[in-house]
Amino acid sequence: MDSSFVKPLILWYNENSRTLPWRGVRDPYRIWISEIMLQQTRVESVVDYYLRFIEALPDVYALAECPEDGLLKLWEGLGYYSRARNLQKAARVLCEQYGGQLPRTASELKCLPGIGSYTAGAIASIAFGEAEPAVDGNVLRVYARLTELEDDIMRDAVRKRVRDELRSAYPEADGSWGLLNQAFMDLGSGICRANTRPDCDRCPLSSLCLSHKDRREKDFPIREAKTKRHDEKRTVFLIRSGGRFALAKRPPEGLLANLYEFPSCGGWLDPDEVKTYFADRGFQVLDVKPLPESKHVFSHLTWRMCAYAVDIASRGSFRNWIFVKPCDIQKQFPVPSAFARYLAYLNETG
Repeated sequence: MDSSFVKPLILWYNENSRTLPWRGVRDPYRIWISEIMLQQTRVESVVDYYLRFIEALPDVYALAECPEDGLLKLWEGLGYYSRARNLQKAARVLCEQYGGQLPRTASELKCLPGIGSYTAGAIASIAFGEAEPAVDGNVLRVYARLTELEDDIMRDAVRKRVRDELRSAYPEADGSWGLLNQAFMDLGSGICRANTRPDCDRCPLSSLCLSHKDRREKDFPIREAKTKRHDEKRTVFLIRSGGRFALAKRPPEGLLANLYEFPSCGGWLDPDEVKTYFADRGFQVLDVKPLPESKHVFSHLTWRMCAYAVDIASRGSFRNWIFVKPCDIQKQFPVPSAFARYLAYLNETG
């Protein structure tokens, strides 16, 4: 791949770049936070999270010292909570070993928890001007269409080859690396889009694009078929006693680790089975009300949930349940978006 794409792409970006709160700054901390948030999340969805996060945790030291529940509450709704935990792990390493400063090179950045080749390239190029590509899904898609790449872009060896070829094609010392990486991201997210025909009439690289020349844009990029998700049925309980609702903290390892959830059980129960479930555990049930069904899709499975509002006479003690006011759930307890429909129910009940 030659460097003929560089000039038209930079010109296009200078005229069409999006105004975003992390753009136009060289603060590596803010670039780092934005890039982690943007992984598998749409830009439009990230802005409010980013602003709230930076206001609460404006630097590495604040992030390192933040209680975990507070950190996860700030992350609530973004999903992939391990990313937030890795942010904090990396922040603590930075405070202990780097004087609170992010390293300036991609190779050093990749030694930090949660920072892979893409994020390292983005931080190093945008914040420090290092000549390093930042190859994410957007860049891979644009590259695959430009070159009619016939290999599976999900393979690590293919991604490494793309990085190497971009590195050789990019200019080495004119300060454009950060701009080029951001231009590729914007081109991929706004014009050379996934799962639809790209808007080639608006693309600054259409005259260079092999797949456009051959009218094969939708044939690229090539990906292996994903492993089929399996379904898991669950019954969710919104258990109320004295104006407070039960929450349970998930285990410290595994799916949604250390987050709070509404108590649940495997399978789908009908109303009579719900009453029996609680009676067998020593609870006096006052009322059982069916709630709307919901589903949540994870990377490897889908939760298909039925739910009930369950009023009980007394709270007692059961497993790791705690009973809290709805307003406190909203303010203090990180609850994953899998339960968004039932959080909305709490808002309605006050």
